Amino acid sequence: MLNDLRKLKGFSVAAGTVEAAEGNDEVGIVKDIYIDDARWVIRYMVVTTGGWLSGRKVLISPRSINRVAWDDEVVHVNLSQQQVRDSPNIDTDKAVSRQREIEYHDCYGYPNDWDGINLWGLGSLPIPWVGVSPDAPRVSRDDEVARMHGERADRAHESAVSRLRSGEEVIGYEIMASDGAIGSVENFVFDDESWAIHHIVVDTRRWLPGRQVLVSPQWIEGISWAEREVHVKITREAIEASPEYDPSRPFSSEFDKELYEHYARSVGKAG
Repeated sequence: MLNDLRKLKGFSVAAGTVEAAEGNDEVGIVKDIYIDDARWVIRYMVVTTGGWLSGRKVLISPRSINRVAWDDEVVHVNLSQQQVRDSPNIDTDKAVSRQREIEYHDCYGYPNDWDGINLWGLGSLPIPWVGVSPDAPRVSRDDEVARMHGERADRAHESAVSRLRSGEEVIGYEIMASDGAIGSVENFVFDDESWAIHHIVVDTRRWLPGRQVLVSPQWIEGISWAEREVHVKITREAIEASPEYDPSRPFSSEFDKELYEHYARSVGKAG
């Protein structure tokens, strides 16, 4: 189901176990998300923990999420508080390196998300991960485990820079159409099953008072991080004429179809 990403901010994160999948112990509050800007998928939630962990910020992968209770404003995860406590320290005020991601994945036993051509490495969905007991012994580092870590280290060396971007950072970036500026990034629409970013919400108030429209990541041709600009390969006219997005209304398949048909026609005209 498609949802408004900014609604997640402030949601509680409830930890649980495989047996108690709903989660009862609060881990913390969602403060931000990290987007993989190569595949446009949400890789992590940034969660600020409460007093039980001295307010430390931790990353939670969609691989650990059982479900998002939108009405209750709770994200239920299949992790215990102990597992969150044992997660690697990651400075979320700085770019998260690939080496740090590998340490995080090693801690939870996740496969690499960046291997393969799909959104989630070898798959298209963040397959729910069945966690281990927090009291379970650590896996011994036999030859096979050592080999796996060696391969991961080699890949980290080859791709030291992660493609993760803070959602809060990207909000406010200028949207540059093929023939000039047209608005700024206001929000994102994502699929809460695959966690893929389906649309960028564009605030066009400087040109179209009070109007928000959507642009798909597939139309992005480049991002200038230094200039805080997102360049899209469509015209201002196409964006101005696109169906208006109303964030107060549920996102429907009919609206998605109307949007796709509009941009398919517009991009076709623009060549």
